[in-house]
Amino acid sequence: MIYRCFLRPLLFRFDPENIHHVVVRLLRFGFRIPGVRSCMSALTTVKHPLLERRLFGLTFQNPVGIAAGFDKNAEVFNELSALGFSHIEVGTVTPKGQPGNPRPRLFRLVADKGIINRMGFNNQGLEAAVQKLKAPHRTIIGGNIGKNTATPNSHAIEDYVKNFEGLFDFVDYFVVNVSCPNISDLRELQDQEALTAILTRLQQINNSRPLRKPILLKVSPDLNNQQLDEVIEMVKTTGIDGVVAVNTTITRHGLQTDKETIAQIGNGGLSGQPLRDRATEIIRYLAHKSGKAFPIIGVGGIMSPEDALEKLNAGADLVQIYTGFIYSGPLIARRINKYLLKAWKGQSG
Repeated sequence: MIYRCFLRPLLFRFDPENIHHVVVRLLRFGFRIPGVRSCMSALTTVKHPLLERRLFGLTFQNPVGIAAGFDKNAEVFNELSALGFSHIEVGTVTPKGQPGNPRPRLFRLVADKGIINRMGFNNQGLEAAVQKLKAPHRTIIGGNIGKNTATPNSHAIEDYVKNFEGLFDFVDYFVVNVSCPNISDLRELQDQEALTAILTRLQQINNSRPLRKPILLKVSPDLNNQQLDEVIEMVKTTGIDGVVAVNTTITRHGLQTDKETIAQIGNGGLSGQPLRDRATEIIRYLAHKSGKAFPIIGVGGIMSPEDALEKLNAGADLVQIYTGFIYSGPLIARRINKYLLKAWKGQSG
């Protein structure tokens, strides 16, 4: 209530990208104050066996994590874990640091509880991420990997291999990102042949290691059913461990924000509440059509505990938050986990 009524209106007066950097700095420095981490963890963490999830050899304390894009440079994964999240997906990481697209590139759609971004994989690069990830982990870390914008698609596989090998010892699972709409030509890699080649190569490296790491594929909400069927077949043929559904969308259907404002914003991926129903639809389709053959991490439009439960009921095994964190505040994981626990206790009783 305090966040929605007082803090959010204040934060929303400022440029969204600048505020994001401020929040990251506040998390970094605030948690250095003695006692802050333990107090926040005690306030936000909800523990119960009913909340635990065992997937691809990892035990998640609860189903709720932070999606890629929030902690691009692996700066605050431990701080975010103290807010009650069971896993943090860092990145998207590219082999070389890059500035991303020109600003402004991040826009709030307050009437829709949405965000449009065209960040363009802005990050400090693989080596910078590795240096930060050498710090002891207090949570499960996922590494979201992509190619540099300047890398042609014909050499994209080399970028994914560099990221995979560089991050291998420092993350618990990988997410291959070929579905972001903000990188020129990136989504061409969603073509079945190109993507199969990338995943097969990563699996070859993975299976050569003494202890392999889970590999998941992040899919676009703009795929049709035939393309989703190809995703299901690709998971089977390459032997990857699961799917993250979904990325941001290029569609602009049914928005409350006026068309002139949307036109002025221009290109970018839309996230938040407008994506909720489509994300759930894709999760349900993948789960049903595959016979729940692989784990699914559900992302997209989770703004409330009810939204999270909807994703899980549709077939997701875990859920991730990004835009919901911005609109609902830092206690969203606690609210979701308490709600889920109450609902599942009722079912078990």
